[in-house]
Amino acid sequence: MEERKNMNLKEEMLYGYREYLRDEERSLATVEKYLRDVRAFMRYLGEDGMKACEVDREKVREYKMFLREQYKISSANSMLAAVNSFFVFLGWGELKVKLFKVQRAQYSRPETEMTEKDYERLVQAARRRGDDRMSMLIQTIGSTGIRISELKFITVESLETGRAEIYNKGKSRVVLLPVELSRLLKQYCRKAGIMTGSIFVTRQGNPVDRSNVSKKMKELGREAGVDTAKIFPHNLRHLFARIFYSIEKDVVRLMDLLGHSSISTTRIYTMTTEEQPRRQMSRMKMVLG
Repeated sequence: MEERKNMNLKEEMLYGYREYLRDEERSLATVEKYLRDVRAFMRYLGEDGMKACEVDREKVREYKMFLREQYKISSANSMLAAVNSFFVFLGWGELKVKLFKVQRAQYSRPETEMTEKDYERLVQAARRRGDDRMSMLIQTIGSTGIRISELKFITVESLETGRAEIYNKGKSRVVLLPVELSRLLKQYCRKAGIMTGSIFVTRQGNPVDRSNVSKKMKELGREAGVDTAKIFPHNLRHLFARIFYSIEKDVVRLMDLLGHSSISTTRIYTMTTEEQPRRQMSRMKMVLG
């Protein structure tokens, strides 16, 4: 009752905003983050005792500078994107502000980059444990580049055709399954008694939980002697992208495989460490001494 008493107009706006984001087919994680970021903006306004209807462009610019002082640029931009989205929902598009310009990173950080050797060690650790499910889950993401949220589309039926229909963020794409992966997954399904439908689900039939998978991967990493800072499900997707690009050098095809709508996003996945171009420059033999 006290909560209802203290609820103001600004908080009530978020109910409709949540539905708006869902209609936009934003992921659950994105919806929750945008709501948190908009609430942070509302708290900022509240500190000055302002009402939502009194918000003007100057106040939004002040908030932008406040974020720049308090957070990294990438975090500030992420929070501003949420606020801009909220303004669009309210029909206040004139209040939107530009994001901070960010120079694209040229190289990846080796301390957070999973290597092929790390990948092999994870799979081997799962096998030693007798954890066939984790072994196959890691190899499925590693060999197809799909998101962990897309694992539910890898079905027993898709193994027969060698292709999985993926539906995500309002878009669909076909993911091809390597012959070797299909063969191993068929063996796993026979052993586990999986006759139809999604292969990677919980006992209750729900999609696998990202946090649980990440926790199990880190356990395997500790057993295998792999730095746990490198171990999280999405890094398998990055590893797939780097290996594919190193072989094919086709960023457009890679963009399609990953389900990206922008090449600029895909390029992040193909970044190498500084060491590789340094070696290539040395092979040019342009320093004569």
